[in-house]
Amino acid sequence: MYKYADPMLYGVLKEFARENRKNQTEAESVLWHYIKDKALGVKFLRQHIIADCIADFVCTDFKLIIEVDGGYHSEVNQIYNDLQRTEKLNRLGFKVIRFKNEEVLFDIENTLNKIKTHLIKSQPLH
Repeated sequence: MYKYADPMLYGVLKEFARENRKNQTEAESVLWHYIKDKALGVKFLRQHIIADCIADFVCTDFKLIIEVDGGYHSEVNQIYNDLQRTEKLNRLGFKVIRFKNEEVLFDIENTLNKIKTHLIKSQPLH
């Protein structure tokens, strides 16, 4: 389960991930409600460490990462950082899809349909 984590940073990232799980945003909490316990037929993990990143949600079987972005993700520096992070995760074989908080909170059905579409297009690793 932890094969994608950077061993040098794992201890620090593990604490951040634990805090993130305790202090989810409202949008993260709503999405988790709909995808946990294999609700979409696959297992998702939340606040999962991959390399030196913490992914909001990841399905390791399909190498699909879901990021839920708040307003600060519209800032120039954050857009650049998100792009760099996505490219790094892509190089590791992961597909990253992003949703704005508002998409999750006010259009959960469409959000879930987009996730399902990505799962259907992907091939499981097993």
